[in-house]
Amino acid sequence: MPSSARWLGAAGLLPFYLTLLAAWAGPAEWRGIALFALATYGMVILSFLGAVHWGLALRAPEAEARYAAPRLGLGVLPALIAWAALMLPPVPGLSMLALAILATAAAETLAARRGLVPPEYLRLRWALSLGAALALLGGAATAAGGG
Repeated sequence: MPSSARWLGAAGLLPFYLTLLAAWAGPAEWRGIALFALATYGMVILSFLGAVHWGLALRAPEAEARYAAPRLGLGVLPALIAWAALMLPPVPGLSMLALAILATAAAETLAARRGLVPPEYLRLRWALSLGAALALLGGAATAAGGG
């Protein structure tokens, strides 16, 4: 795993926490737009996570051909969930994004047991997924009046 994947991945958490901070500690008039920005970034990231699996499926060796359909499905499903979450009010929408990001990492864990996902990618994914999910759930708590 290139070191740039680690630092770029970590940098990808910044928009989660900056928008959460703006919603939680900024002026009251920022809250709505900051929560929407948090949700839209969560949607973008969840969609990106699915796209990784299209890349893996399209570059898979012939021995992994039987996994093509589930991989492609895992490529599409996160984007559909993200789109649905964006249409919900902030509390359920942000919560749905957090759970979907964690569920995608869980599906990748199952794929890694079959050798379909590199172990070093999986370690990075869990760290980033936990960071993203915490920010999204923090946003849901803020929207519910917890911040």
